[in-house]
Amino acid sequence: MILTTNNNKRNIIGAIALVLAAVPIVVIFFIVITSNKDSVVLFENYSPKVSIPIISFYFLLYLALFCFGIYWLVKQILFIIKLKNENGKMELLHLQNQVNPHFFFNMLNNLYGWVAKDQKKAQELILKLSDMMRYSIYEGQKDFVTIGEEIAYLKNYIDLHTLRYHKKINVNFETTVEDDQLKIIPLLYIMLLENAFKHGVENLRENAFVTIKLTSNNNTISFKVENNYDTDLVSQSSGIGIKNLKRRLELAYPKKHEFLVSKNNTTYKALLILKL
Repeated sequence: MILTTNNNKRNIIGAIALVLAAVPIVVIFFIVITSNKDSVVLFENYSPKVSIPIISFYFLLYLALFCFGIYWLVKQILFIIKLKNENGKMELLHLQNQVNPHFFFNMLNNLYGWVAKDQKKAQELILKLSDMMRYSIYEGQKDFVTIGEEIAYLKNYIDLHTLRYHKKINVNFETTVEDDQLKIIPLLYIMLLENAFKHGVENLRENAFVTIKLTSNNNTISFKVENNYDTDLVSQSSGIGIKNLKRRLELAYPKKHEFLVSKNNTTYKALLILKL
């Protein structure tokens, strides 16, 4: 109610100012139309004591209207920028919420089998899975997390996979981080790691490997994943997950990232570099 009243007052004041500002213009047009004069000088028949205050008033009025116009324009531009940022955040959050759902379902299905077969291993899986789900639900909703938290999440993911497979796999995760408090958006690297397991390890009967290297220095973070894959299956780089990641990078790190993928006959490589 108070907000509406204030808006009405502003509208009334604005209307009065516009009417007053239009008076000299209307007068000039009227004089030009009704007289044969080539030029018009306002207040030429008035003494300076009368004309100067009126001219000063209109000068200040036009100046105020000009300043108000600039203020309004800047305000509208800032509003549009804010709206775009909010829309970007909403889209980013939506994309983050798409990360990992099928992985959790697969793990729950595996747990069902482990409970009857090996309760101790099932308990270990449940604890790690609960940590991952907690991170995805709570930390995943934040704008930023520390790189140390993200590394811990990735290690849990790797541990879960190595526990659930019935075959030997070679997973090597190397980290060289100067400052584990560096801030990045949550769940950024999991898509690349998930891609390596889904299209590499799961489809190979033997000799499967995944090599992960994460390094950071001078506000630059490099994340590299390399894995072998079955050449008879669909390319890793064509999935929805990669498109999701590319869009998140465009929203969160415009012109501050490099994302490269390459492959040969047996190996797939992904490299993501962030410049914070």
